[in-house]
Amino acid sequence: MPLYHSILSAIAQGDGRTHTAYRRANISQEVGDKAIEELCSLGIIRLEKSKKIFTSWAEDDARKVSNKLYFTSPFLRFWFAFISPLFKGIKEGDYKEVQKKFLNNEAEFTNLVFQQLSQELIKTIFSDDKIIECSSYWDNEVELDIYAKTASGKIIVGVCKYTNAKVKKSTLTKLKENTQNAKIKADIFVIVSKKGFSNELKALKGENLKLLNIKSFKSLL
Repeated sequence: MPLYHSILSAIAQGDGRTHTAYRRANISQEVGDKAIEELCSLGIIRLEKSKKIFTSWAEDDARKVSNKLYFTSPFLRFWFAFISPLFKGIKEGDYKEVQKKFLNNEAEFTNLVFQQLSQELIKTIFSDDKIIECSSYWDNEVELDIYAKTASGKIIVGVCKYTNAKVKKSTLTKLKENTQNAKIKADIFVIVSKKGFSNELKALKGENLKLLNIKSFKSLL
């Protein structure tokens, strides 16, 4: 259906938040909510609610945090982001536009996949204190790539960096700042990096700071 196609393309090309997808698809919240319910039941996407806890009645509906929508398969996200919107040209054998669009958005597309794999990795490395919840955190000001809880009640927050540069101490400083702004009391910080870490950051590694690199993902195989 054109409506479903429009929504799925909007989700694939946006930040995943419901209000962004509805705006991109030019539909009302009522129409969007009904379509999302059906798409979730079909197993194409899944809906995740924000873990933001409102602590004051002053935080009214105007401050409500949007839910996020995720494709159940990276391929589906790739299809509705790059193939479906440009299918006419691809069918005619013209691949220039889709290649250009992918190159311009490759980093954003890859970052989410890396983040989701990192969340799965977190579930495997804390064997002494089982992870009972692991996803991401977002509110209207802050986003955290990793937000997890252990069986003993410890809170783990983290950031994922899929870049070609080593992660520096400033990343940890920013992660702690975001965590504080979100009013989250973290017990353990985790940084996942494609290219490793600076010596200054590695010197801080310990019980309260875990540094994970590409080699760490072997545990998922």
